[in-house]
Amino acid sequence: MSSPSSVPSAKASRSVPSVPSAQAVPAVAVSRRPPPSDPDLVERPGPAVPGWLAVLVGLTALAGAATTLWRARPLSGAQLLPWQWAALAGCAVVAVVAFGGLTRGRTGSAWVLSLFGRYRGTVRRTGLAWVSPFVLRRRIDVRLRHWRSEPIAVVDAEGSALRVVVLVVWSVRDTARALFSVDDHLGYLREQVEAAAARVLSQLPADAFRGDAPTLRNAEAVGDALTRMLAAECRPVGIAVFSAQPTRIEYAPEVAAAMQRRQIAALDAKHRDSVLTGVIDAVDDTVTRLTTRGLVELDDFERQALVKDLTVAFYTRRGGPAPQNQE
Repeated sequence: MSSPSSVPSAKASRSVPSVPSAQAVPAVAVSRRPPPSDPDLVERPGPAVPGWLAVLVGLTALAGAATTLWRARPLSGAQLLPWQWAALAGCAVVAVVAFGGLTRGRTGSAWVLSLFGRYRGTVRRTGLAWVSPFVLRRRIDVRLRHWRSEPIAVVDAEGSALRVVVLVVWSVRDTARALFSVDDHLGYLREQVEAAAARVLSQLPADAFRGDAPTLRNAEAVGDALTRMLAAECRPVGIAVFSAQPTRIEYAPEVAAAMQRRQIAALDAKHRDSVLTGVIDAVDDTVTRLTTRGLVELDDFERQALVKDLTVAFYTRRGGPAPQNQE
């Protein structure tokens, strides 16, 4: 807090409180080991071919069946030979397999293939593609997604009840692990957000009512710690977490009124302290200038009286109540 403009003071700069930077906020280290993952369960390309090739094979099989029927002339009363029956059956099977495996790949999604419960690969091809009709196909979204949590109940380092809302930006990186290493990867992500928020926000107080200690109001540092912890927890299940930022941190309704009164009292005390510091610096500078320049000569009693009068004048001018005389 600077001194009054009418009395400049070089000492006033000492009263300006230091603002904690992002580096001053301690980062929460990931000390607990993340859950293990199956090293053999890793996404790999699944068997698939371009759709136009399957269409060509299917049309060729239909053309072969039509040619066989045209040469046999069954409508004229001729009997089909055994090899002709076999050719027709083979063409029918080829056509059914070729057209039955056609599928459409969408941008931002993938097909996860499994056969008799065993992972067979992932198809990320877009457009018309052919996948074996004998495998089970499950579509999974691999786009960049965001999810906003409901208010999560946590406590800060001082035990105050808080409500926090977290915005998570994530995507499925490994489709095999997302579907087969956990029952529900979306539910797993939601539970890990709640657990990580409880661990990170319990490391710092919500507000520093005394001093300039790091608090949870440094959203950048808190978000970085939350992102690192959540990414480590979700990596084994194939989920990549790019950002986890608290969008709202507030006191729980049962303690909000008490904390608001405490915050107002702390702000009032800080304001009074800054005003008093500025007044003392201004009085000291004024008395020093008057005496060093030889404008007045003061003994101890006169100096005390002048200091007292200047303090009352400056303090009243700054908006504070005039100090009461104590005999």
